[in-house]
Order: sequence, then C-alpha cells, then structure tokens
Amino acid sequence: MTEAHATQSRPSMWPVGDDGRPKVRISTNPDAIRVLTSAVGSRLLPDTYVQDGAPVLVEAVSGAGDPTAGDDDVALPLSAVQLKPALLASLMAEHLNVVAPDVDKHGNHVEVEKSPSLSVLGSVLSRRSWPDLPVLRRIISTPVLRPDGTLLQDPGYDPATGFLLAGRSHLEPVPDKPSQEQVEDAKTFLLETFLRDFPWVSNADRANYLGMLVTPIIRPFTRALSPFGVIDATMPGSGKTILSGCVGMLVGQRVLTWTDSEEELRKAITTVLADQVGVVVFDNLEEGAVINSAVLARLVTERTWTDRKLGTNAASTFPNDRLWLATGNNLRVGGDMASRSVWVRLDPDCPRPEARGGFTIPNLDTWILDPVNQAVVLRHLLVLILDWTAAGAPTSTSVPQMRQFTRWAQYLGGFLEHHGIGGFLGNAETSRDLDDDAAEWRGFLLRWHQLHGSKEVSANELRATAEVDSGLDPWQGNFPTTAAGKLLSAKSLGRKLTGQIGRWRGDIVLRSVTNSHTGSRVYWVERQEQTS
Repeated sequence: MTEAHATQSRPSMWPVGDDGRPKVRISTNPDAIRVLTSAVGSRLLPDTYVQDGAPVLVEAVSGAGDPTAGDDDVALPLSAVQLKPALLASLMAEHLNVVAPDVDKHGNHVEVEKSPSLSVLGSVLSRRSWPDLPVLRRIISTPVLRPDGTLLQDPGYDPATGFLLAGRSHLEPVPDKPSQEQVEDAKTFLLETFLRDFPWVSNADRANYLGMLVTPIIRPFTRALSPFGVIDATMPGSGKTILSGCVGMLVGQRVLTWTDSEEELRKAITTVLADQVGVVVFDNLEEGAVINSAVLARLVTERTWTDRKLGTNAASTFPNDRLWLATGNNLRVGGDMASRSVWVRLDPDCPRPEARGGFTIPNLDTWILDPVNQAVVLRHLLVLILDWTAAGAPTSTSVPQMRQFTRWAQYLGGFLEHHGIGGFLGNAETSRDLDDDAAEWRGFLLRWHQLHGSKEVSANELRATAEVDSGLDPWQGNFPTTAAGKLLSAKSLGRKLTGQIGRWRGDIVLRSVTNSHTGSRVYWVERQEQTS
C-alpha cells in the first residue's frame, strides 16, 4: 500500500464517546483488521512510534530503581516496547472504545464494546510499513548536538533526529551562545572542582577523560566512531569506577562482566545493544588482565553490529553508537585492541588510596548519584560544547592519526584546544608500552635476532632451537607457547609467524619467502639500524 493510498483509505475523523475515548467501529474480522490497522497507523494510540518497521510504545518503566553506586546499571527513564497482540489489546482497552454490532436480548441492534481477537491483532501488527508513525531512532536522557550543530535540549520527540529526549527536571536551558563568564565558570567547575582530586598520571589522562564525557553528547554531530576507553589504575580505590559511573549517570549505562570467551562476549554485545543506554562498561577486570578480543576489535570499528537474535536464526542489526569502556588495575591490551584504545590512567602513589581525604567534593561517589548534581555537571559540559559550536566547532590538526578514529580525535581535540585544555592523546606513545601482544612479539623477535641474526630458517628448524637442554632455555622464556605453557608445534608456529610477516614491532620486523626447492616458507628477522 502506498502512503497516498493509506491516507485516503483512513477515516478522516474518529468520533469521541462520552468517556472521551475515540470510538472505533468494527464488524467482521477482515473489517476489524482494516479499521484497527488504520487506527494504529494514524496514531490513535498515544506515545506510539515505529522502529525498524515495527510499531513501539514508549512508556516509563516502574520499579527500575535508582543506582546506588557507580558500578550499577543506569536505566533510562523511558523504554520502547514493541507492540505485540496482548499489549495492543491492553492499549486499545485503555485508550479506545472499540465497538461491534450486536443484538440484545430484546432483539434490538446495539453496539457493544469488544476486545478484538489476538489473531486479528496479530494480523494488524504483521505489516512492516507504517508511514504516518513517527520514526523513533533512540531514547536519550541527555541533550545532544544535532547533525546541524544545534542542541536538542527540549524534552520530547525531535522530528529532525528521531530522538526522544526524556526530560531532566533539574536541568535549565542552556543558551546557544553562552557568555564568557558562563564559559569560565564551567571550566573552573569541571577542572578545579569536579575532576580536581583524581590522581591523574598526566594531563593527557584528564583531557582524555573529558573527551569521553563529551563523546556521547556530540556523537550525532560528529558522526564519528569512538575508540575503546580504558580507565586504569595502579591501586584499588583510586576512583576509576567513579569516573566511568559519572559518564553512565549522564547517558545511562550497562555494566558487564568481562569474559575471555569470544562467543559469550559476542552474545553480551548483541544483548546490550538492544538497550538504549549510552555507555557500556566492563567494570573491574581482574588485575593485570589483557584485553585482547577480535570480537571487541571488530565492534569498535564498525558503525553497525549484526548478529542473530538469541534463540533464533533471525538476524538483528543495531547502530554501534555507544561508548565502550573498561576499568581495572594494571590492565594491558593485546592484538588489534592496542591501536583501538584510549587510556585514562590513575596513580594515587600511596598505600591506601581509599583512606585519602580533603576532597573538593567530599564523597563524590555518592554525590554524583543525586540528579541535582548530575544536572550541575551536565550543564557545565553543555555550556562548553555550545561555546565551541558558537565558534564554528573548530577541529584539531595536531592530534595523531587514529585510523578509523581520526575524525573523533580531530573533533574532540578541537573542542579541548578551543577551551585551552591541553594534553589530549598525549599519552599515546606511553600507552603503546601497555600493548601486551606487541611486547611479547618484540621480545621474541629481538631474541631471535640475537640467536640467529638474519639467517633464514623454517618453522620446524626454529622450533628445534627452543627445546630446553639441561634445564637451559636459549630463548629465555620468549618463545611462543600454548595456553598451557607447552611449545607450539611446528605447524602452529608457522601459522603464527605467517600472520606477523611485515608487521613492525618497534625497530624489528619478520620477513619471509617461499623456498623454491622445497615449496615451504623460510623466515628471518630484520632490525632497523639505529642512526645517531
């Protein structure tokens, strides 16, 4: 059915009964399907929208409860629920007077209120085209920058973006062009009060964290992929969960438990993307854990995530518009996650960080739970953002290239530079030392070069040199092993080596050719000469 046809066949007016509910007359099942489809499609039911071809109801969730700590899930105040026959029947009983012809005991023709059968309602909801229902793209709890650079801050549905903003009663409107005094007050509060007492390792860590705070708010404007955020500390009690929780309190968060199982991680990602929250936190990883996941590496570099629905063979596609974070002590990264992560590091440099006192905001972990205080933080962030957009939203040309995240770095770098906040991404080189995978490969290649120079060897010959003789390990623990600590087979070693050909590890690289006589690969190591 075309949109024009749908509009012409839909009744122009619905009569209203004495109880104030629109009266919807139905007769046979085919007639009921047509009429009720028109009623749903013309939005006779309040708070209905369409998502991915399915009508949904936006409603408050009762009993969700407020978070009691920064590592709690933070649900949004509203939720979008897909209409199913039982829910549609309930909504019609509440908001409509659905009547059908009948005959009373005296033989008189009358109209009686009727609840349509579930099969009729199922037929109504079976279609995928609802051209007159507003398209709901996301429910948000925080104002965001529209693609045109204006701020969506009026609560309710925004046709320009398809976002529905759940209002914050304590947040006052922010002017499009804040005064210089407002801007200075915002910077002073954020830097000298709110973030003052965290034991940042460097200015880069503070700047990177501010970038993470701002990212969900400006993402619709920048349309940029954001890297994986790691909030790391040397000791428990340093404040890393408070930092991640502060982001989550503003935009909603889901807290997940880290798993080394790629399959379980994939399922968790698919499940959490069905939520509307703005940040997903893998909280409190085991001390010294290595974040090395091909699934996660793929996730943070893709704009959409497609996976089958749990328990079905049907696939679902979700926009990857979340901020992904992990917290822990002395964390490391491996594989492709090294180039896809941004670090915020804390070091209290004392034996009992939790016993520190004299903070500018006492008990910040509970202070941020108060919606009034959340509104204070949010308003100051919005003031800085709108001052930046009023200046033309300048981008930075001095930030390092970050592959798929360069656009994100340029916008966030420009925002921070505009406000004189230095150090953004300045810890990138230091963070490379936290790449566990790179460190292991570099150690292996360096020892290889010490033992064999640039001599060409096969995987089988190389493995033979790793056999421990008389308790002496010529590789000094640098040779690749299985998870159980056993030497790799020559075949497994060959596969690993082939995956590293041409990949520089600092100043050293693995090379390979195929032996023309044997048809097998041989490998050697080259080290770049140091120039004085």
